Amino acid sequence: MRIVAIIQARMGSTRLPGKVMKQLCGQTVMAHVICRVQACPLVDEVVVATTTSLVDDVIVAEAERCGVKWFRGSEEDVLERYYLAAKKYSAGVVVRVTSDCPLFDPEVLSQMLEYFKTETVEGLKIDYLSNCLNRSYPRGLDAEIFTYEVLEKAFEKAQKPYEREHVTPYIYEHPENFSLHNQTNDEDISHYRLTLDTEYDWTLIEEIYNNLYRHNDIFTTDEILELLEYKPDLLMLNAHVEQKTFKD
Repeated sequence: MRIVAIIQARMGSTRLPGKVMKQLCGQTVMAHVICRVQACPLVDEVVVATTTSLVDDVIVAEAERCGVKWFRGSEEDVLERYYLAAKKYSAGVVVRVTSDCPLFDPEVLSQMLEYFKTETVEGLKIDYLSNCLNRSYPRGLDAEIFTYEVLEKAFEKAQKPYEREHVTPYIYEHPENFSLHNQTNDEDISHYRLTLDTEYDWTLIEEIYNNLYRHNDIFTTDEILELLEYKPDLLMLNAHVEQKTFKD
């Protein structure tokens, strides 16, 4: 089955507007996310899904500069945007990634896709695989994998505004209709916060990149954790940030 990773991106953000185009060691945040998703060898295509708003023209330009495909759709109905993007690029399996994850781990995604492919070949029914249903990974490493057919069902059935805005709640809130699976890390490291949502997150991520990044190098989550253990004061930079829930 053709595996398409769809990265949702837009310039609007209530907490940190324009964050995906902020410069991080000479590249935009979005470029780093694209590079890290592309580092997963099981992904056949990377697509940036943005909105039709004029302010997001820069997102399209950056996707083209990075050499990946793009799709423009509704700003509010992100579920529809995902569905139409998956349909346009003939996805059999969709990987959902958000553009505020410049520390995304391609090794974690590879493990998840290997499990998804191997187990489905063996006959195990997997409609949806995530590493955040029962979180043991840090925020910022989130990945969701589901079939095109499941995405189509969600597109047709989801009615609530938050279900349309956040793409997958209709799937994982209806375990009676879908076979849900969670990827669990060997060690619970979910207390780390590695996502980009506020200026405090940005300060931490900038410090991590300044310490670990080398041109076109994909540093690992283990390297990040080693750095944070060596420099524990960095953890205080965003320790107080509270994650918004999708119903907020």
